[in-house]
Amino acid sequence: MKNVLISTRGLKKTYGKRDSKFEALKGIDLDIESGESVAIIGKSGSGKSTLMHLLALLDKPTSGHINLNGKNTSKLKQRRLNRLRNKEFGFVFQSFFMNSNDSVLNNVILPLKIAGVRRRERRRRALEALKTVELADKAGNKANDLSGGQKQRVCIARALVNNPKVIFADEPTGNLDSATGAKIEDLLFGLNREKGITLIVVTHDEELAAKCGRQIRIADGKIVTDGMGVAKHDPSFIEDENIDGMRDKNHTKEIEVEEQ
Repeated sequence: MKNVLISTRGLKKTYGKRDSKFEALKGIDLDIESGESVAIIGKSGSGKSTLMHLLALLDKPTSGHINLNGKNTSKLKQRRLNRLRNKEFGFVFQSFFMNSNDSVLNNVILPLKIAGVRRRERRRRALEALKTVELADKAGNKANDLSGGQKQRVCIARALVNNPKVIFADEPTGNLDSATGAKIEDLLFGLNREKGITLIVVTHDEELAAKCGRQIRIADGKIVTDGMGVAKHDPSFIEDENIDGMRDKNHTKEIEVEEQ
């Protein structure tokens, strides 16, 4: 039985008015199940980042609705939305968004402070999250003293600290070298596999996208393909030189793009 965690129907987002009007999303219908690893792929300006911001409740659609666990989020007041987002979602961004002059520990603690967790419990949970990403020994260091890879691991610890159901990762390896990026990918997919955290990755990196169990391609504000495949991080994945190894074409749904 399907366990749909996030569902959208008729999702549209428009910026500007009249002559300056721009339709970033043009009616998105999408279901994401609990525990999935999903890549949202597209070129710059395709609408992929706009879609992520709406799914993560960081912005509101112009029309259409987003359901989280079967509840219509459009009916929630802003304060309730903020609490829900802080509780259910974790975020990993390309640009880190850390307080560089504060300690690693305090950066990880921030979502717990917002949630009103008591000081002793905040410290315990933040240290546990840092232990998960193998940075407990850096808890007292200033964030500014860390390498790029270490900063991204701190961001993952911060994303984990509230035990989220979903991690949104926006170009999580975009600022990292290939070796460090591979370690970050392994960490994210390990959390998806071992803890059952739903992973939604927004990227233009085809190799990263191929490691997800599902690839959703966006162009001109519409979903053009929604493919289910065997992820390369899955132990059952076997690459064959005669098979592309990234997607089972029998499970790929091609959606006709209307001419503009």
